[in-house]
Amino acid sequence: AERGFSFMRDGPLSMRMDGGKPDASDVVNAADARDLAAIFRTYGEEKRASRIARAIVDERRSAPIATTRRLAEIVGRASPPRREDKIHPATRVFQALRIFVNDELAQLARALAAAERLLRPAGRLVVVTFHSLEDRIVKRFLSERSAAAARPSRHAPAAAAAEPTFRALFGKPLTPREDEIADNPRARSAKLRAAIRTDAPASAADPFALVPSLALSKSFAAWS
Repeated sequence: AERGFSFMRDGPLSMRMDGGKPDASDVVNAADARDLAAIFRTYGEEKRASRIARAIVDERRSAPIATTRRLAEIVGRASPPRREDKIHPATRVFQALRIFVNDELAQLARALAAAERLLRPAGRLVVVTFHSLEDRIVKRFLSERSAAAARPSRHAPAAAAAEPTFRALFGKPLTPREDEIADNPRARSAKLRAAIRTDAPASAADPFALVPSLALSKSFAAWS
């Protein structure tokens, strides 16, 4: 609660891993509705992104949004009543803000590229993800790096094909068993993917191409 990662207990709306700026409070109080909606839609996969963003902009006119509880209440009021088996309506918004202020997806792409460069042949890369955005990046990275690039035609020179830098250990990700989820409910969404490093040189492909693009206004992009 001290850094505002959870809405289960009230606390300052920060979400920064390093305590730096801008933090989540800065974002929700400075970004316009369009930029907030883009963040919620891209990093939270929130279907009601525009509606929630407008509610935030309306509410902050009376006073800055500084706590996790107030933000969660605003999101809750802007969302339809939830069924008991559904996640809290603020879950995706909090995820989106946390990913945005910490640049988490770019950090993941950077770490995967570093592992590709630094692992020795037969070294193992094991990654556990907890939401679909992370898992898509890891899945695509391993898919691209574990299969030689297809030649555009049979007439293309053999040199055009890239050597695979990883060999996937299994096709589908490992997921927790029911007894593991019972012991640790937070593991419910976890997915584990693993691969073995080959002796091929690291790929020159841009790792940040794996990260979903976020369309922000020029003024807010420069500020953030």
